[in-house]
Amino acid sequence: MKIKKKILLVFGTRPEAIKMAPLVKEFQMNASDFDTRVCVTAQHREMLDQVLEFFEISPDYDLDLMKPGQNLYSLTSTIIESLKPILEEYTPDYVFVHGDTTTTMASSIASFYSGAKVCHIEAGLRTFNKLSPFPEEINRQIAGRVCDYHFAPTSTSKENLLKENIAEQTIMVTGNTVIDALFESVIRVKNLSNPTVDSIKSKLKDGQEVILVTSSRGQKLSILKS
Repeated sequence: MKIKKKILLVFGTRPEAIKMAPLVKEFQMNASDFDTRVCVTAQHREMLDQVLEFFEISPDYDLDLMKPGQNLYSLTSTIIESLKPILEEYTPDYVFVHGDTTTTMASSIASFYSGAKVCHIEAGLRTFNKLSPFPEEINRQIAGRVCDYHFAPTSTSKENLLKENIAEQTIMVTGNTVIDALFESVIRVKNLSNPTVDSIKSKLKDGQEVILVTSSRGQKLSILKS
């Protein structure tokens, strides 16, 4: 009997969910090789749920940690404590985390404690200024020290990891999974019917199309129509 590798994907914010969705789907399509489970911390609640609904992802574990007045101290400790029983019960071979959130940092530490191999998606982004962005720069550096496998989006990210003495054989340049998510979203908007997609379609007039724009940290955007 073939022994499946046990995979746990952990994420908690909307950006993480968008970029991890293609990976979740890929593992699920290869169920003969992988026993895949999804854990969400819900560091973002409503925004996370929007993405889960759109990509039709049903978490196996929902820590539901978002609280009013949430701070980094309580969030970090609660993620580690809440993941402990899941890691002990499921005993994953590999845990996948993404990017530079507090969920990523705390989950990588908890997974390291459990003995699982930790895999970092979107690894190697750096400003080399621990206060900018805060706390993300330190989150991704900590994850980079803990993780066993590093999936870098660009060659520049790979070079950043090599400068930190990360073994080259543990680094793979993969591109950014947000592009895979974008392609999947185009298919879903065109072909699938769910409340989110129907809501978008109902607001479009004949001939109108959807433009996807992403922004972070209050960046100013200008959209020009020719």
